[in-house]
Amino acid sequence: MTETAGSICHVAITGAGIAGLALAMALHTQGISFMLYEAAKEYSTVGAGIGFAPNGMRTMDLIEPRFRPLYEGVCVGNKGDHAKNVFFEGMLLEPGFGRDRPWYGNSAWGHTDFVRRSAHRKALLDIMTSFIPVENVQFNKRLTGIEQDTNGVTLQFSDGTTAAASILVGADGIQSIARSHVLADQPTQIAPVYAEAYCYRGVIPMSEAYEILGDLTDVAKFYFGHGQGAVTYRISGGEEFNFLLCVADRKGGWKVKDAVTERLSPDIMMSDFQGPDVDKRFRKLLSKAQPVKWGLFHHLHTETYFRDRVVLIGDSAHASLPFQAAGAAQGLEDALVLSRILVEVAQKPEDSSSQIRAGLAAYDSVRRPRAQKQLEQSAEVSRMLFMQHEEAGADMKNILSRLQNGRFDWLWFHDINVDVEAALAKMRDA
Repeated sequence: MTETAGSICHVAITGAGIAGLALAMALHTQGISFMLYEAAKEYSTVGAGIGFAPNGMRTMDLIEPRFRPLYEGVCVGNKGDHAKNVFFEGMLLEPGFGRDRPWYGNSAWGHTDFVRRSAHRKALLDIMTSFIPVENVQFNKRLTGIEQDTNGVTLQFSDGTTAAASILVGADGIQSIARSHVLADQPTQIAPVYAEAYCYRGVIPMSEAYEILGDLTDVAKFYFGHGQGAVTYRISGGEEFNFLLCVADRKGGWKVKDAVTERLSPDIMMSDFQGPDVDKRFRKLLSKAQPVKWGLFHHLHTETYFRDRVVLIGDSAHASLPFQAAGAAQGLEDALVLSRILVEVAQKPEDSSSQIRAGLAAYDSVRRPRAQKQLEQSAEVSRMLFMQHEEAGADMKNILSRLQNGRFDWLWFHDINVDVEAALAKMRDA
């Protein structure tokens, strides 16, 4: 069975993650015909902590004016007004957390115009899906193939059905089928690259976290260590505690083909944080995690985000390590810029083929440099976390200086409207 587009400009979106949902919200608000296809049988109910810096919050406003107020109703910051502008505070993984070091007490980074806002991913997705009409979503639609010609795109699904669209937006995650299509001429860039690191993650009641870490749970933390590290922060209105315990993979190479997780025995998991260089409280925290190793992958090199009528957004385009807490906001920025381009395409149906190519080329030229810079910087922060940075090494004063002195200004305080206007101008001039 083939579904046909009921509009001159009809957009197919594959993947109901943050970027795909954000684009669906934006297109619905702008009155653009679309269908969202999700491989799972329902919207995702899993996930852990997530956060947005000022750029993400401003982009919410532009996607859908009701989005940000609802998110602010479920997010939480650090405990106490004195720490509201702290992004993270740096400490050590070792016993005592580095409280006897000369840099202690001046180890936080953030900005006076930054306010920490973190939430549970499920709460965010519940908000986003509430804006999307049920008739614009189809579940159990796993994309298996893509064909396109001068008139449109045909999507092929695992259930044997097909669907037609003017444009396909691949928001199908880090192991994207759409990415395979877009980068068919660059096969070495298709698969995500293992960052030689993995993590264990968990979300636990704040009462349990407080028993282990006490008031260290009040403010978001980076715990630096030699080949090991941890990231912690509050979510769910302060009722839950999100943590990642991270390991630089000394063995090298990810052994599980076509998967980013690996189930282990609890003993193997616990062995990653044994030894005198790790404060015993982290072992107590780790015992609360599921024995699942999450590989850290990213798309270090991507020559283009589009091919003819197929375009990538979110993790499909620029999967990133989590250490700048910026990947979700980049997905929102993708959605906003692309949605404004698609509005322009829909207004000129008589020249849609050339408009689509010009628009997607403009999107690529504006979004790719910024998103790639973010993921490259996030990879650099991971090397700092593990005290493996090529210049800073294990020198905490040097590491903290790199994190504190305006590193995030270009990311947090960028005017996304400038990108929208630049993309539209490039499209019109093509």
